[in-house]
Amino acid sequence: MSKLANETAKAELGRATWKLLHTMTLRYPEKPTHDEREALEAYMHLTSRLYPCGECATEFQALLKAFPPQTASRLSASLWLCSVHNEVNARLEKPMFDCSKLDAEYDCGCGDATTSTAATDGRPKSGPSSHDADRMELMDLEWDVAKDDVTGVRMIKGGRMVI
Repeated sequence: MSKLANETAKAELGRATWKLLHTMTLRYPEKPTHDEREALEAYMHLTSRLYPCGECATEFQALLKAFPPQTASRLSASLWLCSVHNEVNARLEKPMFDCSKLDAEYDCGCGDATTSTAATDGRPKSGPSSHDADRMELMDLEWDVAKDDVTGVRMIKGGRMVI
């Protein structure tokens, strides 16, 4: 990939990418399957390969090598990404982001099941409350017969949380 000459476009692309990645990790399953874990890791590596800004892609690849994606849970994925984002902020001499504020900053407004990684006092939480769990029913995922060309992993066709 080439170097982006327009610094404004480069900054907008960066903000949009961080928003997508943070929102994705905040909606990642609390207890992901092996397939979901592989998919998130593959997504991060593919993002680093296909990113339109060549120098940014190279930097992201180096970060992924130094700090491999943490995919064991929503909390580990979202805090890992926040840490990687802060590595970029440090390199660019930007302020560090308070990772306890991820939920407020990157709420996608999707309106379905709770996706919080923090308790109301700002501490990380381990999962939905028993009240939330009583109200939610996890629908079965439909598996597509196709496999991802790069990873060879079967693709998920759908699935959502219903209250």
